Amino acid sequence: MIQIENVTKVYQMGEVEVRALRGVSLRVEEGEFVTIMGPSGSGKSTLMNLLGCLDSPTDGSYYLHGQDVSRLSDTQLAHIRNKEIGFVFQQFNLLPRTSALRQVELPLMYAGMAPRERHRRAQAALEAVDLGDRMGHKPDELSGGQQQRVAIARALATQPSIILADEPTGNLDTKSGNEVLCVFQQLNEQGISVIFVTHDPEIAAYSKRVIHIRDGLIERDVPMETLALDCPTTESRIEMLYRELARM
Repeated sequence: MIQIENVTKVYQMGEVEVRALRGVSLRVEEGEFVTIMGPSGSGKSTLMNLLGCLDSPTDGSYYLHGQDVSRLSDTQLAHIRNKEIGFVFQQFNLLPRTSALRQVELPLMYAGMAPRERHRRAQAALEAVDLGDRMGHKPDELSGGQQQRVAIARALATQPSIILADEPTGNLDTKSGNEVLCVFQQLNEQGISVIFVTHDPEIAAYSKRVIHIRDGLIERDVPMETLALDCPTTESRIEMLYRELARM
């Protein structure tokens, strides 16, 4: 589904040239659950922006569903984002005086969808994250975990093939964070590709593959599918991942 070939990204900071990515190549198959990890300044956020069609590489190619999107215009990239990619961020980015149902309807409204269809889609997305009984609630009437699930439902409403999540539990307590991570696992089991970007091994342990990036290069690619996927009991996977990271 995703194929990146020798991608570089160079930023010009005044007279200084910053090479955020230095020849990254990777493949993500349809239905995978992948985590991208790395220290601050490693290039993981830059890689996420490229995968999400929020930016274009300086050099190299990015194929999404067989289409080379690395040289598309901003308008074309926006179309790809709206059609294929759902975003979930650490900040919930919810409107304070707007119901959960309306929050989820907004991207469909901007896409020009008819009111009846967008209402149906938003309801289905909220039910998919177990918020069918909270559709009329505003953010201050929801817990942190419920707010993040509204954000996930909003990402789901456009029926993307990929969800990109940047530190999706960063503002949540442990219990709420585990509940949100379980939602991502369930969505992945339904066939949606999920890509996390995080520095936290306890989040990464919920995925099936971990890509560790350092200094703009992929340092290690760790398959996780041999470990138990029971949710939320992931202690063995967390311990294994800590050991793998210690070897890097």
